[in-house]
This record gives sequence, structure tokens and C-alpha cells, in this order.
Amino acid sequence: MNKILIVGGAGYVGGYLTDLLQENGYDVTVFDNLLYETRFLKKVKFIRGDVRNKDLLEKIASNYDCIVWLAAIVGDGACEVNKKETKEVNEDSLKWLVDSNLAKKIIFTSTCSVYGACNELISESSAANPLSVYAKTKLAAEKYLISNHSNCLVFRLGTLHGLGDLFSRIRLDLVANVLTYKATVGEKLTVFGGEQWRPLLHVRDVATAILHSFKNNTTGLYNLSENNYKIHEIADEIQSIIGKVEVEKTSKSFEDLRNYRVSNNKILTTGWSPTYTLSCGIKDMKNLIEENRITDISNPVYSNEAYLLTKSGEIYEDRFN
Repeated sequence: MNKILIVGGAGYVGGYLTDLLQENGYDVTVFDNLLYETRFLKKVKFIRGDVRNKDLLEKIASNYDCIVWLAAIVGDGACEVNKKETKEVNEDSLKWLVDSNLAKKIIFTSTCSVYGACNELISESSAANPLSVYAKTKLAAEKYLISNHSNCLVFRLGTLHGLGDLFSRIRLDLVANVLTYKATVGEKLTVFGGEQWRPLLHVRDVATAILHSFKNNTTGLYNLSENNYKIHEIADEIQSIIGKVEVEKTSKSFEDLRNYRVSNNKILTTGWSPTYTLSCGIKDMKNLIEENRITDISNPVYSNEAYLLTKSGEIYEDRFN
């Protein structure tokens, strides 16, 4: 397996994945519509296109040994902006690819959000309980893929954090990233409830897991996370790294009802293990902010939901304030 098409490869996950695969000798092509970007300068073969452009995909899909399907509208809020478009991008486009019989192998990134709210430690065989359009479309897509394609791999990703490559957009709508930003600039961290569990994963470890799967010809369905953290533990870790940070913990419920911890034992048995920790992501974000490498932190492009709402002419209200 050598020729890889990374669909959505200009995004948060695709950036470092592209670098890592090229460093390991793979022939990589990035396919992306540059939704959040104005240019793409990375030294890699590039095709600009939308996953709903079936004619374009039909011409190229069979040229690759594997298609890594990262393209998606990501996040509960972002997916609510245009539910029709969300279904077309997150669900229907992958179903079309499966039905086309053009892809030799498909790697699909889903989400642990499909589990919704659950008090038990969750394995891949646990029941799904999607609570959002985002989770529902991802679950429908992964189920269709597994049922109808004999050579596929699905990763249910934990909540991502950290920095990927040097080109891709930073995301400040992810809980660990946004809390780190607020702490670094001296803002108070308000933790609602705080007892909710989240499985976290450094964005670069999505790439290390995909590379590992190539080398070992891994197929099937896997949870992918570094560890499970309570929300207040994320704030505590940030406080321990940054220092003088005021953390206010309140019993007031947050609107996000997801509460789940996942077991990643299945992927660990394949020989993969996470390389990057929560503290790695916090330190990288801290350095980025302290060195003033983002000129306008309020730019909506750093938030999926804020950017899509801005494009649609609606007003964005920051859920993390």
C-alpha cells in the first residue's frame, strides 16, 4: 500500500497526517475544498474538490490504494447550522463512495460522541446513544461503511486537542485548547459541573494510529483516545502547567449533556499506544499564545461553529464564556 488519498487533508487532523505519511515514504494526495482556508501551500499533491462532487471523485478514487476519509462538518454546534448540508457531507458522501466500489480500502474517522451519555466504561461493543446531528450522521456513516465494505477501518476519536502541523488552522473550539487559551491570557476558567467524563486525544495521535494501521493492515472498529478525564481535571492540569490561574467550579449544569469514558484496550492490543499527552497539548497551546503567533484570536475561523454561522449571516454566542 503506497498511494494514499487524504480526503479533508488540509484540515486539523489531515495536516500532521500528511506530513507523517510522507515522512514514512507514502505517496500522498490531499483532496480538500478549503472551507476554512484561503490557500494551501504544503508541498504535497493537491486536488481541490468537494466530497459532494461525485463526478470528480469518480475519476480519481480508483487510483489510490487507500482513501482516508477525514472530510466532515465537525462538532455539535457546527452541524446544527445547516443540517441538510451536514447530512450530505458527513453521511451521504461516504455512502456514495462505498456504493461506487471504487475504493480499495477506506479509513474513516468517526467520533466517540456516538456514545452520548453513559456512566459505564464504554467499549466498541457498547450501545451507541447519539445525542446530536453530528453524532447521528457519523454513526450512520460508519455503520454503512462497516456493513458494505470488506476492507475498512473506523476510528471513533476522542475529543481532540493540541497542535498538528505548521500549516493547518488552529482550533479554539475544543475544550482543552480553549481553556488553555483563556488561562494563558489570564482569564478565569469557569468549569460547569466538572464531573463529566471525556476521552481526550492529541490531534497528532490520530496520525500515529493511522500510520500504525497501514504498517499492520489493521481493519475493524476502534475507539481511539489517550485517556479519560473529568472536565475539572483538564482545568486542574492547565492550572498546574500555567501557574496562576483562577478556576471557578460551579454546580450549574452545562448544556452539553455528553458524559462518557471509553476503553481503548482494543487498539492497544494491536501494538499502538499514544505518543502525546494532555500536558503536551497544553504546553504547545500555551507557547503559541504567549509568542503571539495568532494575530486575531477572535477571528471566527478558529471555531467551526462560529465560522459557519458567520458565513450564514447568523450571530455566534461563545458557549465557553
